[in-house]
Amino acid sequence: MHSHSHKENHTHTSSCCSSTSACSSTVVQNSTQASNDSHTHEHSDIKKHPDDDEETHRHSDNSHSSHDHSNHDHQHGGSCGLTADTTNEVEPLQAAGQRFSWIIRGMDCPSCANKIENAVGQIGEVKQAKVLFATEKLVVDANTDISAAVRSTVEAAGYELLEVGSNNAASIAPPQSLLSEAKPVIILAILMAISWGIEAFSPKVGNIAFILTTLYGLYPIASKSLRLIRTGSPFAIETLMTVAAVGAIFIQATEEAAMVILLFMLGEMLESYSAGRARRGVSALMALVPEDAILIKDGQKTTVPVAQLRPGDIIEVAPGGRLPTDAVLVSDFASFDESALTGESVPVERTAGEKVAAGCLSVDRAVQMKVVSEQGQNAIDRILQLIEEAEERRAPIERFIDRFSRIYTPIIMLISALVIIIPPIFFSAPWETWIYRGLTLLLIGCPCALVISTPAAITSALATATRRGALIKGGAALEQLGTITTIALDKTGTLTEGKPHVTNLVPVDGMTESELVQITASVEVGSHHPLAKAVVNKAEELSLSVTEAQDRKALAGKGVEGVLNNKRILVSAPNRLEIPLENEWQSKVEALEAEGKTVIVTLEDNRVIGLTALQDTLRTDASDAMSMLKALNVNAVMLTGDNPRAAGAIAGQLGMEFRAGLLPEDKVTAVMELNRNHSTMMVGDGINDAPAMKASSIGVAMGSGTDVALETADAALTHNRLTGLPEIIALSRATRKIIRENITIALGLKGVFLVTSLLGITGLWVAVLADSGATALVTANAVRLLRVKLPQVKK
Repeated sequence: MHSHSHKENHTHTSSCCSSTSACSSTVVQNSTQASNDSHTHEHSDIKKHPDDDEETHRHSDNSHSSHDHSNHDHQHGGSCGLTADTTNEVEPLQAAGQRFSWIIRGMDCPSCANKIENAVGQIGEVKQAKVLFATEKLVVDANTDISAAVRSTVEAAGYELLEVGSNNAASIAPPQSLLSEAKPVIILAILMAISWGIEAFSPKVGNIAFILTTLYGLYPIASKSLRLIRTGSPFAIETLMTVAAVGAIFIQATEEAAMVILLFMLGEMLESYSAGRARRGVSALMALVPEDAILIKDGQKTTVPVAQLRPGDIIEVAPGGRLPTDAVLVSDFASFDESALTGESVPVERTAGEKVAAGCLSVDRAVQMKVVSEQGQNAIDRILQLIEEAEERRAPIERFIDRFSRIYTPIIMLISALVIIIPPIFFSAPWETWIYRGLTLLLIGCPCALVISTPAAITSALATATRRGALIKGGAALEQLGTITTIALDKTGTLTEGKPHVTNLVPVDGMTESELVQITASVEVGSHHPLAKAVVNKAEELSLSVTEAQDRKALAGKGVEGVLNNKRILVSAPNRLEIPLENEWQSKVEALEAEGKTVIVTLEDNRVIGLTALQDTLRTDASDAMSMLKALNVNAVMLTGDNPRAAGAIAGQLGMEFRAGLLPEDKVTAVMELNRNHSTMMVGDGINDAPAMKASSIGVAMGSGTDVALETADAALTHNRLTGLPEIIALSRATRKIIRENITIALGLKGVFLVTSLLGITGLWVAVLADSGATALVTANAVRLLRVKLPQVKK
């Protein structure tokens, strides 16, 4: 159906240049294009994809049509109140004067990030500090330059601070090998073996040997504890370990004191190694961009650092080489492996003028490319920026655990003190026994395993999603995805390719199909809207010369009109005509719509001269995606502005429900109705879908969509595969399961050993297992998400 409507003050943003690679860069930062004399067509279910410079046609599903000229405001993609926050729980950093950032080295787990945040947060001028563990970045908001104070504070806490952009900070530090991290543990184990050997011959000398062994292992822990106390983290595990070990030495439990230190160091080593693996997905992403590029200038080839490249530069990429920046292909054609960004294993053919994202690999030939992205603004940079922003949007369960952990340790320390004091004073119990049990409880008071149980899982899941071409904006969105029971999908550009083609031409008697195409195209020529382009393409296909109609304009509520050969030409949706169609024409319209086609009618001096039927094609994976969603017990509903007959034909092919004839505001209403009884995801790609995305529990944008849709969405599928929807739902459910398991492990082990320690059944070394062991367990459990099995299409 054909309708034209022109809206005043229409917000105009550019859509992605290529359906897969370019979308990655669009997710985080919008690009805008100015346009003069913008026209808005509404053609059936086709929505605005405003990538045109002269006219933007928006063909409304509901066949109404209006067209007039007015001024346009061309704003940033996130305008109209459409922002990228995911839920009310989101806690993004707030701008406060100036923002500073540095790279942090030396963190081995997310709890280190909390310690740095606490330390920097105590600086008077600092308004807010956030450590992004995945990318090892410290971001600080302050009113004045506090670089010197931050550097001294971070270094005092025992970590290294690097300037962003320095050579040493160019990439995430690779995780150390397990053997290199094990050296201190091996040395301490050897010293303990020697101490046991000495004790076998002389218990007194052996006792001294164990004390010396304990002090050797305790020295770095106690040093770090003092630094953390000075920087505002008095209840760190290092402090608790130091108190427990020193206390054990005083009550002559020297063997256990040494064993406590050994087990703690072993747990720290395994935790650091596991955390490094969890972060490896992000470091692999950063490694995709080479450090140097071959610049072609005045016919000469020179190797230059990537940082020197600027938009407009011509570079050459060798066969098997990766693009150092977003670029447009200058060569005639080339094949690119885009799997690192999109998850698609099959190389993609690109032709001259098409955009390719940084990190993609030239498969079989040397190619010349024109740089289009500024330094630090390529697709990889923006994905990393999104990951950093995602860490600011913590899941509700993560925030709850963080608040809980702040009171958990002081409470356990108080209980430990009461256990040491009350039995000996009020019940004449032996001091040594209850000091020992109190120290054991002290070790159980460390909340490390509980604190990292959620962020470790979320970091792993986000890395997995990114590797498979899905960008999820934070833990809150990731957690919400797992609760989805209904998905509402837009039709055009989401379930279908968004590239309609003319299928039927029904001219009036005495007129040829070619003549009908020429006349219809005369008022559509110049438009970048998919349906309008389909008509013009048909004219080109038939080798017809199209004369642009004069005085083209929109008639509010009617359609697009122009004057051709002194005759008034009107192109409109059938049910938006002032005079209803004759029965013969109406029956033809209904027959074509029943086949799932969109119909427009062309009139010459108020006389119907023909019908043009157009049809979009389903995405190749639409049917597979629906089957996978059903396997996950997720219901799918199609929301479209197209006529009910055309919508029913598409929905019938996919075996899903549908609601047709919807305007953008109707889609919002439909999503809100679904949300009353179901946790609903809205999937779309156009500006019209953005309000419905905001109204849903969670919004997901197809990667080739407009900037507004991508900015508004809580997640985006950069690979443009519908099968990515069940994949991210399954990943979220797996993440929620892992988080529950981690919390159970962390609290369960502590609960069990809390009771057994009070009863004297277990001692200090078991308490260390309850902490360091649980920490290593939950981290290793979270790493499983890097290789989680996602649903497969049943063949």
